[in-house]
Amino acid sequence: MEKIKMKEVPLSDRPRERLKKVGVSNLSDSELLAIILKTGNKDLSVKEFSSYLLSSIGGVKKIKDISYHELLKYKGIGEAKACMILAISELARRINSNMDDIKKVKYKSPDMIFDYYKDKVSNCQEEFYCLYLAANNTIIDEELVFIGTVNHSMVHPRDVFKRAYELNASYIICVHNHPSGDVRPSKDDENVTLRFKQIGALMGVRVIDHIIIGKNTYYSFLEEGKI
Repeated sequence: MEKIKMKEVPLSDRPRERLKKVGVSNLSDSELLAIILKTGNKDLSVKEFSSYLLSSIGGVKKIKDISYHELLKYKGIGEAKACMILAISELARRINSNMDDIKKVKYKSPDMIFDYYKDKVSNCQEEFYCLYLAANNTIIDEELVFIGTVNHSMVHPRDVFKRAYELNASYIICVHNHPSGDVRPSKDDENVTLRFKQIGALMGVRVIDHIIIGKNTYYSFLEEGKI
């Protein structure tokens, strides 16, 4: 049997027609996915298949977690559709990771830092960032300080605190990821944190946290009482 095509759905119910009529923001998640997929499978219309797919993976937010090979397991999704879904998901991730999303935001807790970085560094080698905050906890800027395994001799406080003075920052939050997913701090992580804390105290720019990003979790030196 042939796949049920979009043209077999009544015109008034077709997601593409509804998009033109009511606007893209008024479409449901399944309708947006139906526009991308274009066809369903031999058992389900494209709208039904889109709803089924989203329901089975746990909703639209879970698309970013699904792999190419997992998508191919669904009857009705071939190589082209799997690639299209993943490409659109990656574009959305890159748009959401734009620094405009975090600059000028008031820092409230390590949770919000984790939410911002968890996708940004999920497929990266180890990266070390510094966030610079104003006296009212507003995030002024972010800077990628170092790429590679964190080592207290490789991450230079000079560069970090020079930038803090240029921005007139009052606080610094250090952030780096563990590609292994294990967020337990290494001895070098602890040494870098202590060194930055001590230098910050002397220079009048407090290092208020060091957050390690892992797989679906994080470690905060502040929350653990280690800073």
